[in-house]
Amino acid sequence: MKKAIILLLTAMSIATVNGAAEVIGRNTSVIKSDLMTPEVLWAMGRIGAVNASADGSKIVYNVTYYSVPQDKSRSVLYLMDVKTCKSTQLTNDTNSESGAVFFDNDRQLLFLCGGKLCAMNVDGTNRRELSTTKADEDIDEFLLSPDEQKIVLIRQVDNTTSIQKNPDDLTKTTGMVINDMMYKHWDHFVKTIPHPFVASFSANGVGHETDVLEGEPYECPMLPFGGVEELSWSPDSKSLAYTCRKKVGRAYSMSTDSDIFLYELATGRTTNLCKPEGWVEPETDDTRSYQDQPINQLAEDCSVGYDQDPQFSPDGKYIAWLSMERAGYEADRMRLCVYDFATGKKNYVSEAFQSNVDTYCWATNSQTLYFAGSWHGTEQVYATNFKGELRQLSKGDFDCSVQGLLADGRQLVIKRHSMSQADEIYLLDINGKPEKNITQLTHENAYFYDNLSFGEVKERWVTTTDGKQMLCYVVYPPHFDPNKKYPTLLICEGGPQSPVSQGWSYRWNFQLMAAQGYITIHPSRRGVPGFGMEWLEQISGDYAGQCQRDLLSGIDDICKEPYVDTDHLGCVGASFGGYSVYWLAGHHEGRFKAFISHDGIFNEAQQYVETDELWFPNWDLKAAPWRKDVPEAQAVYNDSPHLSVDKWDTPILCIHGMKDYRIMFTQAESAFQAAKMRGIPAQLLLLPDENHWVLHPQNAILWQRTFFGWLDRWLK
Repeated sequence: MKKAIILLLTAMSIATVNGAAEVIGRNTSVIKSDLMTPEVLWAMGRIGAVNASADGSKIVYNVTYYSVPQDKSRSVLYLMDVKTCKSTQLTNDTNSESGAVFFDNDRQLLFLCGGKLCAMNVDGTNRRELSTTKADEDIDEFLLSPDEQKIVLIRQVDNTTSIQKNPDDLTKTTGMVINDMMYKHWDHFVKTIPHPFVASFSANGVGHETDVLEGEPYECPMLPFGGVEELSWSPDSKSLAYTCRKKVGRAYSMSTDSDIFLYELATGRTTNLCKPEGWVEPETDDTRSYQDQPINQLAEDCSVGYDQDPQFSPDGKYIAWLSMERAGYEADRMRLCVYDFATGKKNYVSEAFQSNVDTYCWATNSQTLYFAGSWHGTEQVYATNFKGELRQLSKGDFDCSVQGLLADGRQLVIKRHSMSQADEIYLLDINGKPEKNITQLTHENAYFYDNLSFGEVKERWVTTTDGKQMLCYVVYPPHFDPNKKYPTLLICEGGPQSPVSQGWSYRWNFQLMAAQGYITIHPSRRGVPGFGMEWLEQISGDYAGQCQRDLLSGIDDICKEPYVDTDHLGCVGASFGGYSVYWLAGHHEGRFKAFISHDGIFNEAQQYVETDELWFPNWDLKAAPWRKDVPEAQAVYNDSPHLSVDKWDTPILCIHGMKDYRIMFTQAESAFQAAKMRGIPAQLLLLPDENHWVLHPQNAILWQRTFFGWLDRWLK
């Protein structure tokens, strides 16, 4: 059986279309031994969106495959019979296909192909492009109404809020006249923004489209990460809920205050469900957002932080969404809010869970919700009711995300991954025992797991310098021998308030690091969610304090083991982890022999005036660097990594994407040049077409080869 599968997979990877370029699919020829390599990692399939049929008998999902030689990806669609787990590939196009949903009594699928709206029978026949009134424009995403008579199409519209339109006679100019902030966001200059368009729908095409935000300079979904999950149809298909932050320019850059709006199709009337009628925005100065506002100036039960991802209850009496309480604090606890249409009251049903709610869905009874959230190093599934009574539904060394509920109301579709397995699709029995109620449906990367040796992942609880207990994960090399000594890496978490959990990454892959012969330790330092609000929030205003001592506690503790080569320790991290590397380079007291910082902050004062989203430093750094009247802020800026370069004594590799507008590449250039001026061995990897992440296959391979080349040079 395995031989037949291997032959099939290999055939898929070498198929061609009309003698043209190789079709991108699974590629098993990259495995040369039982140890993972960057090329093997990039040959694995990546499971994306998952949707179930109305009767629950089938699921459709997409998998993305990458070609390193072509430096491209291709997303394909699969249909699975839930009962037999038999999966059939539906895609026969060289373009990517994604976002598929069932319609027409589960007889057809609606999906996107090359930015066009398409349909086909569930067996893949009768494929066709559906007509639209704006056929010359690509569609980003879509959302079909429950009655299948209407559809939302997400399209880009022109935006001149911050970048003014150039004169018509200067057709070849590349210049931009900029009049306000937020002219750049994440990785692009903001010349267009997404808007939702509502239209009639049939199996033949789409009718006249109406821009829900006609004439409004606001984005929906919200940039840079929002998608169609930020919109929801009412069960009767008469209303549309959407997420929007109705601010532009400077005000946008200072605030996280997004809201849930209800748009009535018949009248065009829009209602803000998060704010009372007549709500007046509190005035803010240029740095502090809402932190200085007396609480009595804010309306009772009025959310001024992020509100997003609405979902109507099946009976239409309620709508839920994810809600943060405090404005300007983008890492505030994400709560699950339920709004009662009859009373206008909000009920926060996840208060018993002192961490973030990430993905969620309604139960069929409209009285219970299922959600995934991080606690003590894993992301599990929970149930909560209107009384806030909490019940854990999954348990294990893995992370889960909720995809939806099958028609029987008894099984959740989830995706699950760990440090040793990429995402696969599972069914979770909501009435079973948490340790035994999960059934695996897909085996997308089984070939790789069957032919690779992975290192063991263990929990390790460490005592911090202030006497707290801190969870660390330790990943050991494959074929680990406790009688040998291994170079060891301290992994500095980013965020700064993102979880250390059972995550799987296709770049920062810890099994890949283990396969190169490195032990890695991952401290859940102060600022990491999943350990209560006090642990989470201690990091704000204290970037160079207890969280850094926590990181050192982690590496010092693992160094007690005889198999750790204490003469060959490395320290690596990205984003806030990159900041940690730069800071520790001046304060590590000789522990490390190599540093690697990816997209890290080197000069905090410079970062403040370079970054796109200012609410972040306003909250975490307490104020702008020129605010001499805010001593907490001055303490932060006075301990910026660049001020300790005189203490640097260790080789350092600086990596940065040049389209990263969250943390500009000048930070890495400055750190590299400072090291060179000090006579310290240093290397700089700049990626001109990458943002805060590395998304192109060949760039990622170059990243990994440079990463391990630097470590091997100094630690082996």
